[in-house]
Amino acid sequence: MRTYLVYGTFGWLVVTGLLHFIVDVVAQHLRGARAPGLATSLYYGLNTSFAFGQVVFGLLCLWLAWRQPGFMGERMAVVLCLTAAAGWLAITFVFMEYWEPKLNAAVFAALVVASVLMS
Repeated sequence: MRTYLVYGTFGWLVVTGLLHFIVDVVAQHLRGARAPGLATSLYYGLNTSFAFGQVVFGLLCLWLAWRQPGFMGERMAVVLCLTAAAGWLAITFVFMEYWEPKLNAAVFAALVVASVLMS
């Protein structure tokens, strides 16, 4: 059960990061929803870096969970995961006006806490 929860935690991060990129960057670019300009570049840059940060971190942790199944029992791994979740929550509250990324980061933090409590 613990192994599935760890895989689910980081799988959630990868999937939501990919979906965030598809919805907020690719779909809006293909529809031409934003006029070219500085604000558009900043919007696309923020959402791209946010989404790819989640995907890369999630893939790295999935690989680590596959190679070292008990790594979520180590204190530094937990601190790193909770720090990443806090950073993503801070970015969403400061720079993003919509609620979906806030929810995704909060669910990731809750899953990290649950996987730590299960180990």
